[in-house]
Amino acid sequence: MPNPRQEPGARPRPGQKPGQKPGQKPDKPWQALSLLRPLFRRYRRWLIFGFAALLAVDFLQLTIPRVIKHAVDSLEKGSATGHSLLIGGGVILLLSLGIAVCRFFWRYLILGFSRRLEGDLRGRMLGHLLLLDQPYFQRHPTGELMALTTNDLAAVQLACGMGLVACVDALVISVAALAFMAYIHPTLTLIAVAPLPVLALLTRLLSARLHRRFKKVQEEFSRLTEFARNALSSIRLIKAYTQEADQTLRFDARGRVYVRDNLKLATIHGTLFPVAGLFANLSLLLVLFYGGRLTVRGVISAGDFVAFITYLHMMTWPMMAIGWVTNLFQRGATSLARIKELLEARPVLRDAGESGPAPAGPTGRSSGRIRVRRLTFGYTDNRRPVLRDIDLDITPGLTGLVGRTGSGKTTFCHLLARLYPVEDHTLFLDDTDVNRLSLEQARGAIAYVPQDVVLFSDTIRANIALGNPEASREAVEAAARTAAIHEEIMTMAKGYETRIGERGVNLSGGQRQRIALARALLLDRPVLIIDDGLSAVDTDTEHAIIRALAEHIKGRTCLIVSHRVAPLAAADSIVVLEQGAIVARGRHGELMAANDFYRAIYTHQQAGCEQ
Repeated sequence: MPNPRQEPGARPRPGQKPGQKPGQKPDKPWQALSLLRPLFRRYRRWLIFGFAALLAVDFLQLTIPRVIKHAVDSLEKGSATGHSLLIGGGVILLLSLGIAVCRFFWRYLILGFSRRLEGDLRGRMLGHLLLLDQPYFQRHPTGELMALTTNDLAAVQLACGMGLVACVDALVISVAALAFMAYIHPTLTLIAVAPLPVLALLTRLLSARLHRRFKKVQEEFSRLTEFARNALSSIRLIKAYTQEADQTLRFDARGRVYVRDNLKLATIHGTLFPVAGLFANLSLLLVLFYGGRLTVRGVISAGDFVAFITYLHMMTWPMMAIGWVTNLFQRGATSLARIKELLEARPVLRDAGESGPAPAGPTGRSSGRIRVRRLTFGYTDNRRPVLRDIDLDITPGLTGLVGRTGSGKTTFCHLLARLYPVEDHTLFLDDTDVNRLSLEQARGAIAYVPQDVVLFSDTIRANIALGNPEASREAVEAAARTAAIHEEIMTMAKGYETRIGERGVNLSGGQRQRIALARALLLDRPVLIIDDGLSAVDTDTEHAIIRALAEHIKGRTCLIVSHRVAPLAAADSIVVLEQGAIVARGRHGELMAANDFYRAIYTHQQAGCEQ
């Protein structure tokens, strides 16, 4: 079992990726290709037929210079006729038509494969992200994950599409063209390819720098995306604090860093093409000089010379493609390594195995009883535990949890909701250690209203029915009435079909909290946890909600965290936390009589309400 004092906030050492053992060498970018092997096998037929069409295009292209050679030779010998030249032109036209048809098929099949690969990877990434837990998302901001599913995935798709096509095409064209050139004149061919080793060396040197620069660009893009996301999601706060100009300047500064890194990348990328073009033209110059002399001396025919020049022209594309393909593959390998790092991330929480219903009590349903035994928990960035030696039985009924800010109330709720790991034999649901239950079993017994309410840009009904999309209109309304939000919903233009905007921007804080509460109530689970989920509603409404809850939760367990003590006065039990430890527990009257801390909080709040 992972130690909760170490895992949730664990950060890798500089240069060490998450999950990598100390002293272990980091994976090379090309080792991430293992992710693609199953996809290549799945779509092998697409690739086989696609590359067959591509090879057919190359074969037809290589045939055209042979037709031109014969036509030129017949013209030189004076044996050419209008009919023979017309036949030659017709053959070239048919070859061009065949090239067009085959080119359509390889584009449809190979580029179609790359799009399917992109879709499969995106689905796998999303599925894996949904399995990861809170500690992972604390280490990796949303902007970084958005960059992975956009920029990085696009780089992989391009490398597996046009990158593969260009690589195979360049290889086939160059080998075949070299063979035809060698057949015409071996020595002239050696002269033509003499500059190529130098080009290969320069490409290797530049590609290493290209990989480093592209990785830095992707990381900067992640930061830029995260900054933009934060700014847009907090737009009302930015306007309220008149920080528009400051945000613009900060975004501009970060954008300039991104542009600067891109320019450095473009410098290397831009160097590859001119260098390849320079060596291609140098080869052409050598062929014109030496090949022309061979033609004048009659060593090769004029048709051979024209065909040789044509083949050399075909070689220009592979020489130019060296830089482009290297760039695509380096970008794709770098992005694939980043994606592989995401897919290799493992949740800290241990899943006990097969999912199923939560443990059932004598009535066939979980009783909702929770037992906590000597529970200690802390984050690695804290020097002391957040919770210390918690011993607590939470039985069906209404239990309140109070304490100062930072006393550990929210952390305790997170542990009960199975968002962080706990040690064995410290947390029990219906007398079963939660580490012996699957996460689906444990979480399936709990309805949780978090402190930070999350609503979606959808209708009110869809937000309430999030956990039970098939719920009837009557059930949704019943949950809303218990949460004291039904009447306000009915005053809206479209009632439950009203769209609430991004993160519920069209609602007040209290309305958002009560919709979140109705969402949890609709699940009708044995345990209900409300983590300060009524802080934005007025005291009278909070009293009304808690009275309604008392009727709703009969036979269930309800834990309410509140910074206001008065609404919890009718609770069956109230637990007081101080510095991560339980300092008192009892009913309201008992705590008022026996606990100075609780009495001081209640008196202070009552005095504040009377003023």
